[in-house]
Amino acid sequence: MPELLRGLAPVVGRAPRVLILGSMPGAASLSEQRYYAHPANLFWPLMADVLCEPLPAEYAERLEMLKRRGIALWDVVGECRRSGSLDSAIVASSVVSNDIPALVSRCPSLRAVFFNGATAERLFLRHFKTLVQEAPVQIAPTPTATIQTLCYDRLPSTSPANASQSRALKRAAWASIGSFLDDPAPN
Repeated sequence: MPELLRGLAPVVGRAPRVLILGSMPGAASLSEQRYYAHPANLFWPLMADVLCEPLPAEYAERLEMLKRRGIALWDVVGECRRSGSLDSAIVASSVVSNDIPALVSRCPSLRAVFFNGATAERLFLRHFKTLVQEAPVQIAPTPTATIQTLCYDRLPSTSPANASQSRALKRAAWASIGSFLDDPAPN
């Protein structure tokens, strides 16, 4: 039986507009306790491109870049059993999801949820189908807050295992994030 793996804490700034959900951090990310730590993963270079900012060298600065621009980051899976890093190796019966509805409720500024790949979307729909049964999804974060309407979209995975699309095609798809930010990057 593969060992039990536990994911990373969410990265959330003061008023995020976008939540990016991965599936479960890979072995390199878990080892380093950093999102998208594998050197061939395109997440950080794509985010810098999309935000029209230089890619910070330090991990803490990368997280600050996301938070400053209104982007929160987490994974659908909080813990699971898996050998290696591939999503296909996740033991389905071992998956414990993160409490994404609670995070969304604490962030009334959210406008959109983006999935980093098909597996993140599939796992989200498996565990949180009630959140997306109607389009647009409406969540009342608190009795005094306004109703929150969220858009959901799947983006091509930034994983090195997803070599079927070029970086240019991935960048074009990921650029859609900008339309949900207060300070969108120019095209």
